[in-house]
Order: sequence, then structure tokens, then C-alpha cells
Amino acid sequence: MKICSSLLVASVAFVLPSHSYSQTSPVTLSSPDQQLVMHFKTSPEKNSTNGSGKLVYSLEFHGKPVLADSALALELGDEPALGSDVRITGADSAKGVDDYTLQNQKTSKVHDAYNSLTLHVAEEGARHRTMDIEAHAYNGGIGFRYVLPEQGSEKEFHLKQEDTEFKLTTDATDWLLALPNYRSSYESEYVKLVTSALSNQGGVSSNFLIGLPLLMHEPGTAWLALMEADIEGNSSMYVTNPSGNWAGHWFVSKLAPRADQPEYAVVGTLPHHSAWRVLLVADDPGRLVESTIQYDLNPASRVQDTSWIKGGKASWNWWVNDVDQNNKPSFTTENMKHYVDFAAQSGFPYMMLDAGWSGRDLSHLNGKVDVPELVRYAATKNVKVWIWCYSEAVKNQMKEAFPVFEKWGVAGIKIDFINRDDQEGVQFYYDTAREAAEHHLMVDFHGTRTPWGLERTYPNVMSYEGVLGLENNKMGRRDSPVDRSVFPFTRLLVGPMDYTPGGFNNATEDGFLPQDTSPMVMGTRAQQLALYVIFQTPIQMVSDSPQMYAGQPAFQFIKDVPASWDSTHVLNGTPGEFVTIARQHGDEWYLGSMTNWTSRTLQVPLSFLPEGEFTAELYEDGADANTNPKHVVIRKQTVRRGQTLTLKLAEGGGCAIRFLPLRKLR
Repeated sequence: MKICSSLLVASVAFVLPSHSYSQTSPVTLSSPDQQLVMHFKTSPEKNSTNGSGKLVYSLEFHGKPVLADSALALELGDEPALGSDVRITGADSAKGVDDYTLQNQKTSKVHDAYNSLTLHVAEEGARHRTMDIEAHAYNGGIGFRYVLPEQGSEKEFHLKQEDTEFKLTTDATDWLLALPNYRSSYESEYVKLVTSALSNQGGVSSNFLIGLPLLMHEPGTAWLALMEADIEGNSSMYVTNPSGNWAGHWFVSKLAPRADQPEYAVVGTLPHHSAWRVLLVADDPGRLVESTIQYDLNPASRVQDTSWIKGGKASWNWWVNDVDQNNKPSFTTENMKHYVDFAAQSGFPYMMLDAGWSGRDLSHLNGKVDVPELVRYAATKNVKVWIWCYSEAVKNQMKEAFPVFEKWGVAGIKIDFINRDDQEGVQFYYDTAREAAEHHLMVDFHGTRTPWGLERTYPNVMSYEGVLGLENNKMGRRDSPVDRSVFPFTRLLVGPMDYTPGGFNNATEDGFLPQDTSPMVMGTRAQQLALYVIFQTPIQMVSDSPQMYAGQPAFQFIKDVPASWDSTHVLNGTPGEFVTIARQHGDEWYLGSMTNWTSRTLQVPLSFLPEGEFTAELYEDGADANTNPKHVVIRKQTVRRGQTLTLKLAEGGGCAIRFLPLRKLR
């Protein structure tokens, strides 16, 4: 057992005898429940006489094929791909349990059993390079990675590309994040397309660059989600559809190229391991949302004292264009104190001071807002202040600026416009997290790639953007209830999501107009409340202006709902249609349900509740919410485990519920 400050980690592994293997029969790895089976073998070339060939793996779920033979290979320097002509020389098995606690995430305790395998392969020919594949199989998913040992006298490596294939056994339906290049903020829609459509756009061969996570559904077989974990020292993985042929139902990895050496993806010293390639597999998409496998495959906490790291909600000046009490934009120290006062009155621990307080050079810290004065004032109100920073300035000046921020008493930093995830870009996340932790600063990454589990290793990393968020309502129609009903099954799979909910200027689809000041949001007010449960993040923005919430009874739910959870249960849902999620915080439970532009009635069993009676405080769409989306009906009823609630959701609607144990009320 290993204790890391307040983060308790107990990882137990049991080594089993080495596999018996041959070049003609696959080496297999099964999940503890035997429902997932991974096979490794070499696919001999025509002229092979010793069983060598291309290294491949395949995957079965419930006895059905999920992935057909898919290549495993690395392109190193100018040599043939390592994995294209190899023999399996050995395989070692083990089993264990990942048992640890998480801080401020979707669950507080993790207990995941696994079986593991280390596959040893050696290359034919004069080079005789060697490589290992490490794989873990859990109930609900697998993870595997490449391990490169030292190759004789060679101490360095230059990785051009990773040729990992994911060959689907059928033409799956995919929800994919198509990106323009390797330098984006991952802020786009997850588009629903069958795999064959990617290779045949307009009747001609076509390809897409796809960011992770990637959600796939093989009808009648499984739901799958592709992601990665523990990417330190590596470059981020994308995938593309390589076939250019409508008969090709498969993906292959594409690593982001280095900015300084674009012919390579990763340059380093040996030994080296790649990031984990993670595939979640389930009968139902909700089980993917509940999974903690990505956290299992990241290193334990490196922060000794985590007592200062606390989640919570924050008032926020940027989304409403810095308006003062008269709804006039005013980016001044005095007006920012107004947002501090609002946080204090609402019981929020934080105020987020966004862009504009200083320039992009952190050596000039005297900007339009006096941050030390704002932090001092906030402290008298028992509120702490987060501040926005430009990523390039952080990269160049974090060692000088972070001690200053700590001296001021700043709680955390929101780092924006990172827009890169090549090897150097990935290192920036780790350097920033480590340096921030040394100065008791929490971190919220914006203009960023999607998460990969860094928040387990550095619990001071609270959240990431990497999503088409509510800010898009200010300038256009890109964010809608349709996108919001996709995100739980795509973006939210990989970690906390700073979507910034809470808009109270609610509009129907036909009545919506984008505007920068007093922004409208598409969908009902009850849906905005529900998002505080559905969209998990430990630092949660309260996006609208203080005056928009004044005198609004529905604001009580935002004040009550927590920002960290002990457990998560997905009760129903279909990507792009609807979703209902229940989360536990201590002895209280919260539920969020939402739909796209289709009104619907949902029957929700309360099987997640423990024994005993609860008072359910319901915030529901009003009967006229299809035309009056601001109308929220608030009511209470006594409920218990085993009962079923009927939720009536309007077009673009939702429902938010707080469950309090009756014994607590008494």
C-alpha cells in the first residue's frame, strides 16, 4: 500500500506464470469476468518459413468479434516499421486490482480488477530490434501500450509514426470530432456518421483527421470508445480513416508531429513507453460514462499535500461581457468586486477573473484590474479568486509568475489558447501542473485538447475546456440541446468538462438570437440547471450576471448543487437524443435529465438511492416551456428506492432534482 498525502493508493499485482505460446496460436488476455478477450498473434507473410510476420491483435466481447486483426507497429527512423516482420518470443501474465481514491472527480473511490499481459516480440533480419506490448484487460475495457527497451548500443529513438489499427468488424455508427489540423482547441461538434461514409464523401475517396475520444456503435455487438491515458513524454494520438474506400471500416493512429521537427512525432531516449491506447467496451453507452479505466492507467498523485485543492462554483465576468449592475460593460476593479460580492452572497467559494486584466506578457502585471486588491477584498468575503493567463506567457514565465500569484493569494489559473498537443505541447501540461502545484495553484486548461487523466497524477488540475461550450451562444447557433445531449457520451467520457452552464436568458429554437451582452441560450432554464449534474467538473462556472439570477427561485438549485461527486450512475440515454445522470455527494443525491429539441416523457427508476426516505426537490419544465423556456416549476415530494419518477421534458428541456434524506431534514 502506498500513501500519497490525502490520496490513498493501493495497487496490488499478482504475477502469474509466463504464457505458453507458439507462432501458430494466438496469445490471449481476458478480462476478469471473461467477457472481453484480446488476442495477439503474427500474421505470416507468404514467404515466411519461421512463423514471423505482422504483429496484430483482435478483440471479442461476449464471444462476438469487435475488432478484427489490427496491426501494431512503430515507424522508427528510416527503418521498416517495427512490428511488420516479428516473432513473438515470450509473454508474461499478471493480475491485480487498481484501488485508490480520487479527489473532486466523478467518483471518490475506485476499485477495478484487471488481468495483464506483457508480450515480447523480436524483429527478423539483421536489425533484430525488440519491442514489448503491455496490455491490461478490465471488466469494461482494455488498455495497451508500446514499450521500447534499449536496442543494443542505441540510446535514442526517433518515432515518425505509430501504425496502430482499429479494424471494426462491421460498418459502425461513429460520433466523431473532425478537426482541421493538429493545432486546434477541440471545439467542434461530434458528427454522427457511419464509418464507410468517412472514406466516400461526395462519391470520391476522402479522409478525416479525428480527435479523441471517438465513440463507436457496432449494432448488435457493442458500444466502444477510443481514448488515451498517461501521455507524458509522448505526442497526442488522433486517428484517421486510411482506406479511402467505402468498404474499409477501420481507423489508424496519427500522432501529432513535432513543431520543430515535423518529420517526427516523438524524439527521446530509451527505454520509452508510449501512451496507453484505451478502448472502453459495453452493451450500453451509459456504462462508458461511468468507467474509471482511463484513471487506472495514469500514475498516482505526485502532489504530497492536497488539502488546499478544493472544488466549487465560481461567479464569472466574461460570458456576460463584464456588465455592471446596470448591464453596462465595465471591466474595472470595482465592478469585479461586484462579482465577488455575488459569489459571497451565493455561497460560492470562487470568482473567476477572465481575460483582460493583463496583457500576454506576465512581466507586466498591472493591468485594468488590480488583482492583489481584488484578491484582498475577496478574502474579506471568504471568496478566492482565479485569474486568466495566456498559455504562451505561462510557458515562458511560469517560474517567475507563479510565485507572485501565490504571494497575492490567487486560488487558481485559467490557461487559455494552448492549441497544441505535439510532444512539446504535451510536456507543457505536465510542467504547468507540477509548477502550479509547488505554488498551491489550481489549474483550468482552456483552448486545449481533451483530458487523458492528468488530474489523477496532479489533482490540482481541476478541469479542461476542449468542448463546444456555452460561449458559442454569444456569436452563433453552434451550441444547442442537440450537441449537449451528445457530449455526455463523447467529450465527457475522458474527464471533467468546463462547458460553463447557467444561462438564464433562455430561448426557443426559433426565438434565439446570438448576442454578446446578456447572451441568450437555446433550450429551457430547467435544462441549464440539469447541466450542473450532467456536465461534471470540479470548478464549475455560474455564467450569467448577478442580476439575471436576482429574485429567480430556480437559482436555488445552482447554489445547492456540488461540484464534486462520490459516485456516478447513468440511468438512460442515447447520444444526440437524451440522457439522465444521477450523482452522489455524501448522503445527498442529484439528478440531471435533458433532451434535444424533441419533447419526451421519461420513466426514471430510483434504484440508485439507498434505503430510506428522501425529499426530492424537483426543478421541472413548466407546462408551457415549449414557448416559455424560462418557466420552471419547483415542487417537492417524498420518494424512496424502488419507486419510479415520471419526467416530462419540453423541447430543449430538462429536469434537475436534489434528493435529501429525511433524517437529515429532521
